[in-house]
Amino acid sequence: MISARHRLVADAALGVLAQHGSRGLTHRAVDTAAGLPPGSTSYYYRSRAALLSACVQRLVEEDHAELDGLAPRLAAADPATLARLLAEILHRWLTAGRQRQLARYELTLESVRRPEVAADLHRSGAGLRDRIAELLTGLGAADPPRQARWLVACVDGLLFDNIAGANATSRADPAELAAAARDLVDAVLPGRDTPSPTATSPTSASLSGQ
Repeated sequence: MISARHRLVADAALGVLAQHGSRGLTHRAVDTAAGLPPGSTSYYYRSRAALLSACVQRLVEEDHAELDGLAPRLAAADPATLARLLAEILHRWLTAGRQRQLARYELTLESVRRPEVAADLHRSGAGLRDRIAELLTGLGAADPPRQARWLVACVDGLLFDNIAGANATSRADPAELAAAARDLVDAVLPGRDTPSPTATSPTSASLSGQ
């Protein structure tokens, strides 16, 4: 767990990445975004590599915190509940969490040229996929590790398509996201019942009060 000041700097760095891209990520830009005196960011993260690593660590912390918040609902989840929760998450990440996804994409591009960033992202992704595999195991998936990798890849693709791809000019449609989530869960857990939602939708249900 990083300190509050480290977290402040890392959050500001993620904001700079999302708004200005990787080329705009400088210690001075992060100082300004965080509202800190000049030189503050370099005090906590001396190099750009350290700053990038902090960004990845902060994303991991947020991802796991979100899963932890959903844990009580996931523990008792059936396929239909899993589909509803997935639709909620997708909607959140395409709206309130959109900047976070943009920062993640910038870090992913950095990882192509920086092995240390690639290693950080690989470790973080593996941890999340392991947690999803555990969930799928409890739901009777035939091959949880493989299906967890597939599910994460599909979610990543859907997010990218809506943020930077062909659907980027359209607003996130809760009904469309709910249908996509059901399709994904049906593919991972074939033969299970994932009925269409009735009153509850991604806009009317919150992510653990977040």
